[in-house]
Amino acid sequence: MSLYQQKQEFEATKTVYESATLVFKNVDGFDVYNISIPFERAGKRYLFGRVERREEWARSWVRLFEQTGQDEWTLVENSMIYTLEDPFISEIGDELVLGGTHVQYQSGKYSTFFGYFYRGTDLHDLYYFTTGPNKMKDIRLVALADGRIGVFSRPRGHEVKGQYGSESMIGFTVIDKLEDLTAEVIENAPYIDGIFGAGEWGGVNQAYLLSSGKIGIIGHICYSHKDENGQEIKVYLNMAFVFDPVTRESHDLHLIGSRSCYPPGPAKLPYLTDCVFSSGIVMREDGKADLYSGVGDCQAGRITIDYPFERYGRIV
Repeated sequence: MSLYQQKQEFEATKTVYESATLVFKNVDGFDVYNISIPFERAGKRYLFGRVERREEWARSWVRLFEQTGQDEWTLVENSMIYTLEDPFISEIGDELVLGGTHVQYQSGKYSTFFGYFYRGTDLHDLYYFTTGPNKMKDIRLVALADGRIGVFSRPRGHEVKGQYGSESMIGFTVIDKLEDLTAEVIENAPYIDGIFGAGEWGGVNQAYLLSSGKIGIIGHICYSHKDENGQEIKVYLNMAFVFDPVTRESHDLHLIGSRSCYPPGPAKLPYLTDCVFSSGIVMREDGKADLYSGVGDCQAGRITIDYPFERYGRIV
């Protein structure tokens, strides 16, 4: 079944318990989207968000927001400003690791991008410590049961497409400690087969160690198509699957969200009208999961769904 057909089937049978657009305060004139998952520090709840003017591209900042209401987040004044896109976090031991995409310009023109990583125990004083490979996004970390760290990569390009048919692959490797996270290690992570079909692409957005020892993945999976007017549309979908770090097998890849699950709203550009970029899930007391996502590259949303890793254990 093609990804287009999977999307049609998912949207005909989906169950969404709540759906909301997040409100961001004290950032008048800017959009906030492609956020990290919410996390707690010192009894308060925070997230990082990509802050950008609607009419600009590749000129964004990552800022820290504190929760001040139901689906309401307020800029933490005087917090550090990161020249990044699409922030994500991992909790490794007692440290918080913040990552994001840093775009580089040469002579005023876009040239390339890298994944930048910051770490520390003080949310307000994180240290830049390493850089990913040239032109690679969606690098993610997860603390494993044995104390080591799982690393997911996302190579993409003509070489990958020529060899595998898909526009991107996902790689996975294990390091002993954060000091071992280098561009070379990430670049050489062996690929996980069977995730994306021909013409598809995507990546890992948040990884969770499960009580079974397997890893639950929240990610995005994408394809292009043309609408009735011949306009090319980039379709980004929320997806989940489970990965076994011992056997390197993946299981149960399925869709968990699409643009239609979130409240109606604008898109940054016409080709992004069917786009949701996963952040990750946060478990609720009722056993369901809140899935956070960027929407249309100009908003952030939350939907409540069934726990996507039900047969594979709880999140540790």
